[in-house]
Amino acid sequence: MSDPSSPRAALRTAVVWEVLRDALDRRVKATGRESLDVLDTGGGSGKFAVPVAGLGHRVTVVDPSPNALFALERRAAEAGVADRVKGVQGDAHGLFDVVERGGYDAVLCHGVLEYVDDPAEGIRNAVAALRPEGVLSLLAAGLGGAVLARALAGHFKEAKQALDDPNGRWGSGDPMPRRFTAEQLTDLVEGAGLAVTAVHGVRVFADLVPGVLVDTEPGAMDALLKLEAAAAELPAFHAVSTQLHVLGETGASAGA
Repeated sequence: MSDPSSPRAALRTAVVWEVLRDALDRRVKATGRESLDVLDTGGGSGKFAVPVAGLGHRVTVVDPSPNALFALERRAAEAGVADRVKGVQGDAHGLFDVVERGGYDAVLCHGVLEYVDDPAEGIRNAVAALRPEGVLSLLAAGLGGAVLARALAGHFKEAKQALDDPNGRWGSGDPMPRRFTAEQLTDLVEGAGLAVTAVHGVRVFADLVPGVLVDTEPGAMDALLKLEAAAAELPAFHAVSTQLHVLGETGASAGA
């Protein structure tokens, strides 16, 4: 795990980072190129873009927020990868107003589908940005994790509301516009023409365990990280994870 490096951040990103890094390594071997062209849609301040650039790849970040792009520039400079990171202002809907269609070996679509008007269009645009052989990393909010969290907090009506709501929202005060099941995300990816090669549950336990236990118990953080990694691949835990990560690849890439 390279970045984010803090233990707390690792709990939230370790599973996704390991899967993503392995996928990029496979693309490097398949293409014979040490440096890939990576697009990070909605990449914000570069939580993934900067460490991906740290692997030697060229990363273009598209985000609607000027403040996020300014933070991206600062983070990339501090990490010594400013020459491999480019930020452009835009969004998933108008993606090809600012980036090249079919120009990327990998596309990251993390925390985007929750906010777009049409998730299917968002995925189609992400896929259209890929080269004929490429990989899509999709990360989105999970329905089951929100239901479980509201129930454990004693908000049973809100938990039921999230379970029944088409968008998985627990009420008007819910800050998340939309949540997904693993099946919904895999359907979106396959509907856009990619083969789903991996599905992982993210933050299965991390958001439920009291922070004081993790911070004060010797070895607890490492043990929790290992537990998260072990549970992430098991379908039984996908239904209760806070986030879901889906890896999609073009037919040629998936068979590589």
